[in-house]
Amino acid sequence: MAFERRQTPGGSNSSLQVDLGYEVYQGYNNATMGLNLWKGIRFAAPPTGTNRWQAPQPPTTNRDSVIQANRFGAICPQNQDATNTFVLLNTTGANEDCLFLNVYAPPSPPSPLPVLVYIHGGGYGRGNGQQDLSAIINTNNNSFVGVTIQYRLGAFGFLAGDEVFRNGAVNAGLLDQHLALQWVQRYISFFGGDPSRVSIAGQSAGAGSVMLQGMAYGGSLGVSLFRNMIAPSPYLPMQYGYKDWQPSQAYYAFATMVGCAPTLPYGGHPGTIFECLVSKDSATLMNASATLSQSGKYGTWPFLPVTDGVFVQDLPSRQLLRKELNGVNLLVSNNALEGPAYTQPNITTENDLVAWLQLTFPLFSNDDIAKVLLYYPSSNDSTNTDAPLYASSGTTLPSFINQSSVATGQLQRAFAIYSETTFVCPSYWMAQAYSDFGRNSYKYQYSVPIATHGSDLTAYFGPPAPNQSPDFVNAAMQIWGNFITSDNPSIPDAVAHGASSNSTLSSPASNWPPFKIYSPYQMNLNVTGGTPFAFNLSYIQRNLTEYGPPGLLNNFTLVNAYDWEAGRGYRCDFWRSLGSIVPE
Repeated sequence: MAFERRQTPGGSNSSLQVDLGYEVYQGYNNATMGLNLWKGIRFAAPPTGTNRWQAPQPPTTNRDSVIQANRFGAICPQNQDATNTFVLLNTTGANEDCLFLNVYAPPSPPSPLPVLVYIHGGGYGRGNGQQDLSAIINTNNNSFVGVTIQYRLGAFGFLAGDEVFRNGAVNAGLLDQHLALQWVQRYISFFGGDPSRVSIAGQSAGAGSVMLQGMAYGGSLGVSLFRNMIAPSPYLPMQYGYKDWQPSQAYYAFATMVGCAPTLPYGGHPGTIFECLVSKDSATLMNASATLSQSGKYGTWPFLPVTDGVFVQDLPSRQLLRKELNGVNLLVSNNALEGPAYTQPNITTENDLVAWLQLTFPLFSNDDIAKVLLYYPSSNDSTNTDAPLYASSGTTLPSFINQSSVATGQLQRAFAIYSETTFVCPSYWMAQAYSDFGRNSYKYQYSVPIATHGSDLTAYFGPPAPNQSPDFVNAAMQIWGNFITSDNPSIPDAVAHGASSNSTLSSPASNWPPFKIYSPYQMNLNVTGGTPFAFNLSYIQRNLTEYGPPGLLNNFTLVNAYDWEAGRGYRCDFWRSLGSIVPE
């Protein structure tokens, strides 16, 4: 990827031409945002044809004309998870040739600025790099450069199996992210960014990607690609070995669906299943990937990161414990109620719960299930649909094991189990991993009711959701911004309380302590007061009440993360101990 620096962008459209050596891009100034933008920058060669299921390759040289960087590149082929209504295929705007990124840069900075690289979420099956970073940059006084990236999804990015490993690359989507981070190191200075001060961030699968980039190559990369990580709701599904039963079955099911029969030769011989897959047209592969993604167990995707022994060398629960890590500083979080969107909503009795556990954790014995039920005790045998719905306090009973804004009883037990195994405990394991040896981790919980998975995104990027005040969003954006620019999420008292508050008290968020093993501090980001309004949570068919402005005030408190919600930290230790049968 040789290049020659021709011009440094300034503050007008005429001066926003950037020569990357392999291509030349013309950016533009958005006066409303007060930022310079470059959209649709190619960071890799098209992963098509013989490049399918291979590690991403550097872009080829194309200097025939200047490329107008005023619109996003094509998004990668999309998949739904198995909770959604079946849709055969929606290829609108999607293309296998999708490895593009976008840059948001303050004009003419006096010195190189820190950089935020945002990795989108979506279960490793959907999403794109079109997240608007302008609001969070503006709120932080244009103090950093923003980059959003795309990576291969579904079967295109996460097809695994022995034959893929022998002939191509498993975890191709993670390798795409890795190449994008290498691109940032090479080129972000052209846009006013400082490559030595990179923070990577993502939500859900994006946060899971942040975790896996922090583990990449056994943690041998140090700070060569980034220093800081931001990981709200890190998604950690079962992480199988690349040729284990589940990824192998997904490989053969995918091959069969596109007409590459399992009777074809295996391995590295001519005419293999793998060669057949490479030869197929894009639409056929898109249809098969989307169809398989919607035909699995409720709330799951079939194409996910795997342990490959090279890029991903071990289970996160194990490698994080060994502290074999890249990067230095971590800001990590979970939402109060992560589970409802991905848990079957028809669990009403303990027998239903046991059946769901058997389906969700297929390696569990009866003794294992009994242990789980002890760690998640029931306050009553069945779900009472007439029971009052309210958020748990986190510090007193009932805890979220049995009580939330959306459910009680057995259904809430299932929500709690899924929340902790898939999103919450990974955030605890990450916080612990980055808590010493010269590293610092900071942890928070997003608790604004109803605090379901993904409901925090508008707090970071805006505009405020109906249950979020401008004060809360301003505080959340500055928490991220201060971490990006100064390695610490602390914010001034006035920002923590908000303009609507008359409080003169010191907020714990103004002196945010790091998470330590023996002092596991967590900031609880919540609100109080407000004006009620009706809200329907469609995926569990519940009519609920939320609260919004006017009268909505920030309520940030410092809590013990281990004791929180009736001993959550100890439950996460329990899940870590089950790594041989719950491969996370």
